[in-house]
Amino acid sequence: MDGGCDDRLMPGLRLLIDPPAPGPWNMAVDDVLLDLAAATGQATLRFYQWQQPTLSLGYFQALDNRRQHAASQDCPVVRRASGGGAILHDRELTYSLAIPQTSARLADVRHLYELCHGTLIAALADYGVAAALYRDCAQNKTDDTSSAAHPFLCFQRRTCFDVVIDGAKIAGSAQRRRRGAVLQHGSVLLGRSPQAPELPGIQEVAAVGVGAADLAQGWTPRLAELLNLPVASENLGAEERSRVEALSLRRFAAVDRLERR
Repeated sequence: MDGGCDDRLMPGLRLLIDPPAPGPWNMAVDDVLLDLAAATGQATLRFYQWQQPTLSLGYFQALDNRRQHAASQDCPVVRRASGGGAILHDRELTYSLAIPQTSARLADVRHLYELCHGTLIAALADYGVAAALYRDCAQNKTDDTSSAAHPFLCFQRRTCFDVVIDGAKIAGSAQRRRRGAVLQHGSVLLGRSPQAPELPGIQEVAAVGVGAADLAQGWTPRLAELLNLPVASENLGAEERSRVEALSLRRFAAVDRLERR
């Protein structure tokens, strides 16, 4: 594992473990945490789930393209601030990491995917799950990978440093960068969802049941070690919740944003 990053701007790693919430709220929290990292240097690791099965579109995907996926037609939909393919959030763990880019290794797009996903693989090994990084890096991981040449669903795509088990993708991430900070968020498929039956999760490909809370607990210290930061569990403050609520309604629940492409 690489040595610790320059943590002069990061007083500690704030840990948020949130209850299931609607899609616009979840996306607004991540956006607020990215702003916080850019403005103050505060690093935050967040684990969360979704109030009901929800389809999140990559920033560049057209809303009409969801018609390609019949099984999720009745699910609510939200547009992420990050790119990539659509994700059906159901039997999974979603994480986000908002950090200032204080070193070259955190500023490098692909290296951050490799580092974070490497710690996930280590956490899964505690359950006897033999996951690996997808190493075909000919296809760059960029924010605009939503052309007709790519499958609609993120987990039917393969890009450098995705996490796979026997070729099946079980974790992927995307990024958004703003004013010297980066938000990386992603999904770990724990099991197959009826709303995305074509996608196996860890339960199906490894025959191992992994709970969301247990995985978050095992993954957190490895990410903290990677960043060389002490962990402090917190909740969103009242002012932050007010900002999230306003942003959720104004941006992520707004019909014009959802339909803009």
